[in-house]
Amino acid sequence: MLKKIKIKYINLPIQVRASFWFLICTFTQKAVNVITTPIFTRLLSTSEYGEYNVYTSWLGIFTVFISLNLSQGVFMRGLLKYKNHKDEFASSMQFLTLILVLSSILIYLPLSHVINNMTNLNTTRTILMVLTIWLTSIFGFWAAEQRVDYQYKKLVPVTLIVTITGQLFGIILIKNFEDKVTGRILGTLIIDALFYMWLFVIDIKKGKTFINIEYWRYALSFNIPLIPHYLSQVILNSSDRIMIERMVGTSAAGIYGLAYSISQVMTMFNTALAQTEEPWLYRKIQDNNIEAIKPVAYISFIFIAIVNLLLILLAPEIISVFAPKAYYDAVWIIPPIAMSVFFSFSYYFFAVFEYYYERTKPIAIASCIGAGVNIILNFVLIPMFGYYAAGYTTLLCFIIYATFHYYFMRKICFSELNGKEPFSLKVYLSIAFIFIVLGFLIQFTYNLRWIRYLFLVVFFAVSFLKRKTILLIINKLKNIKKGE
Repeated sequence: MLKKIKIKYINLPIQVRASFWFLICTFTQKAVNVITTPIFTRLLSTSEYGEYNVYTSWLGIFTVFISLNLSQGVFMRGLLKYKNHKDEFASSMQFLTLILVLSSILIYLPLSHVINNMTNLNTTRTILMVLTIWLTSIFGFWAAEQRVDYQYKKLVPVTLIVTITGQLFGIILIKNFEDKVTGRILGTLIIDALFYMWLFVIDIKKGKTFINIEYWRYALSFNIPLIPHYLSQVILNSSDRIMIERMVGTSAAGIYGLAYSISQVMTMFNTALAQTEEPWLYRKIQDNNIEAIKPVAYISFIFIAIVNLLLILLAPEIISVFAPKAYYDAVWIIPPIAMSVFFSFSYYFFAVFEYYYERTKPIAIASCIGAGVNIILNFVLIPMFGYYAAGYTTLLCFIIYATFHYYFMRKICFSELNGKEPFSLKVYLSIAFIFIVLGFLIQFTYNLRWIRYLFLVVFFAVSFLKRKTILLIINKLKNIKKGE
């Protein structure tokens, strides 16, 4: 039996094997972060946990400004564009990012008082943040190189070792530092530095290219117009914790941050599906085979809806496992944020068409509108209804976000694909409506445990009765992964 499985595995195309291990790596990485959450919530008070969440929120924002997100999409495109000079391109990007990081420190130092007042971070944490941005960029460049060449045997162990040791070292430093939040930050940073500095040296040695105007011009001309999009995405996902900390306090930010973190674990399903389907969707668009997308779209939307409904259903139990009683109010924030994950995935699906036809302007417009509405609503509603309001503004803004991307996708379909659309809007809205209604219905049963457990029994009963259909869906997704 095992021998047969091994033979089948060996005979799989390298692309399939690599995708499998990259997926396992992503899930394991997320799982480690999830497993350690109960430890950190018990080592840190709600206020300290809030401080750390605010720090990570600012980290996301400053990453866009400092690194210009050069290790994201443009780098992968560049590796394909300059496939005969990949090493040179990679080393020049590493050096460009180093220059950007050093420049940001030089800008920060004389303005530290102003910036610290704006962020509520001290100088130590800000410098650690900048170093973290540089180190994660190093890894981002190196990881993209491994993905392009299907080098999963290198990427997977490095990722998992760094993730596990970083979390463990963070726990050790929290216990031994008076400033527990800084200890948490420093624990991850030290491990990142020990591993990622070597990756920087390897890339520089291989490429031996520091300054290349052609590479730099290409990367900057592609990514700078997308800065509003990148920034808007970060704001959409992070601004609520910053605003809660300012308007309500760090304890509220900590409780909200826990709910957000647990809900966002579901994004790994988004990522997994997006990574699996994206190349396949590109091929179908290229072949003008839009009809083939329809069943995949429906399967994907229903799958994301189901996993998030399960999270909503089990939210009280999950919170009790992940944190002490001081964090329990987080349970009321999980439903709207989990619902927003569905619309976040919808964005991925719609945006494929925008990226394929290189319509960067609509991408930026939709993102800016979503982020802008989020800030305005949080500013108005958080003082009125407390931090609970932020969960619902997040849901509303992701609905708006997905709506605009759908609008732009439809325009592209009419202009480029003779009006062919990848799915029925009526079916999509039906799935979304049922999902939202069920999500709120489940929330109303949080104080009636037996009703929630009845929902759970019904779910597993239906799953058992429809197991053949479920297996067909799984096989469909497997075929997509194989490129069929």
